[in-house]
Amino acid sequence: MPAALICAPKDVRLVAELAQLDFLHCAAVRIGGRVTALQAYCAMTAHIPAWLSTAFRLRDFVSRRFRVADIHGFTPRTAEREPAVGERLDFFTVEAIDAHRLVLTSRDTHLAVMVCLDLTPAGEGVQRLSVTTSVQRYNAFGRLYMIPVGPAHGPIVKRMLKNAVLAFPVEP
Repeated sequence: MPAALICAPKDVRLVAELAQLDFLHCAAVRIGGRVTALQAYCAMTAHIPAWLSTAFRLRDFVSRRFRVADIHGFTPRTAEREPAVGERLDFFTVEAIDAHRLVLTSRDTHLAVMVCLDLTPAGEGVQRLSVTTSVQRYNAFGRLYMIPVGPAHGPIVKRMLKNAVLAFPVEP
């Protein structure tokens, strides 16, 4: 079993069957309080560091030359209005949403990406927030795209999870 699946919930959603994936990553933290998956996402994307905003601009600049749509990065938002399945949430499409899970996808002719945010109980007043990302590449541009994105993905998710931990600390 890949190490990323050890971190992920047993019923995690993936963009394709495990054998068809070209990239799989999972990271998890403990957060406090009764938080929904959308609230966790909003906390994660509330404070994007300048280096990540710069990386998104660079990605858009390079990808535009290959006729790939800009993604512009993340936009701070509140969880007051829950998006419906099929709506956009930043550069993702919402595939599924409930209090404990948010499934997001981004698909084009080069690759398909699925991000699954899961909340599971982890003790009194504590939840485990896991972020599982799966990718299926379709062509040479998808392979080239993942050369820098693959190694950068882990540190980016770790930084975004830190935002959730700061927003929803576990009480001692």
